[in-house]
Amino acid sequence: MKKIFLLIFCLILLLCGCGKYNENSFIRDYQKKIQKLKSYKLSGKLEIVNNNDVYDYDIVVSYKKNNKYKVYIKNDSNEHEQYILRNNDGVYLLTPSLNKSFKFQSDWPYNNSQIYLLNSILNDIKNDDKLKFKIKNSKYIVTCKVNYNNNKKLSYEKIVFDKRLNIQNIKIYDKDGIVRMNMKFKNIDYSPIFKDNYFDLKYIVKNSTSSTINEKKISSELDSIYPLSLPSGTKLIDEEKVKKDNGNRIIMTFDGEKSFLLVEETSDTSDNLMIIPTYGEPYRLMDTIGVMTDNSLSWSSGGIDYYLVSDVLNTNELVNIAESINILPTMK
Repeated sequence: MKKIFLLIFCLILLLCGCGKYNENSFIRDYQKKIQKLKSYKLSGKLEIVNNNDVYDYDIVVSYKKNNKYKVYIKNDSNEHEQYILRNNDGVYLLTPSLNKSFKFQSDWPYNNSQIYLLNSILNDIKNDDKLKFKIKNSKYIVTCKVNYNNNKKLSYEKIVFDKRLNIQNIKIYDKDGIVRMNMKFKNIDYSPIFKDNYFDLKYIVKNSTSSTINEKKISSELDSIYPLSLPSGTKLIDEEKVKKDNGNRIIMTFDGEKSFLLVEETSDTSDNLMIIPTYGEPYRLMDTIGVMTDNSLSWSSGGIDYYLVSDVLNTNELVNIAESINILPTMK
């Protein structure tokens, strides 16, 4: 009789071990796990798919309680390095190779879903009362909606957790069920200790390994790089080239019902850290992070600065045009 009771007890333990959580207990315990954190540091690989193009990034995220974030992003193909930083002074988008930083009056990272921030992922889970939860191969899988205000193409995400509630992988899908972003988490440290100046902008610049422009620097003759996708009825009506000290600036005017202005110019590197105030938001675009406002989009790629502005285009239309611009210019 004792053997029978022992066998039943072992079976109960085994069954509980295989399905420790249901949906409610999972959300409750994961919320406790994240909300009690005073700091964390994680690393991983981010893959972004844009039509037939795939962009791979190394990601390192550091977080400290009281709204301090530092996100290091490196493009694998050209080693272009950038940081998104939030500290007591504000929100910054830093490109060390150009010695240039944009400073935002922004609620980042709280105004959008963020695929690599644990706090944001928790919010996605909590805010979807129709999320799907299942257990497969000893993994917990959560499917829930995402909130990317500047990219309505992104619809939902699938998050894979191990049995200790550590995130292993997140895939973000568009409305057609196509994977657009894929984040693979490598390491998560839930109790790192950071130096006092770890989240300081000047400290990051001083200690960055990116002291020069990693992208091929554009020579004095920069050829025009045209968008491959234009709104119906919109066409190029004027193009002007202006000489600069280290290259040139090209100003293209497109007219029609969906008119816009596109400026391309050789990137300038500052001897001292340049901080540029802006009212926009950091925005991931192709192989880089740019600046999005209500009527403009600007970014740097391959040693070229781009500025796209329109009074009539919405943010999705701006992004469609920007993503159609060939980032590999033909040089004279």
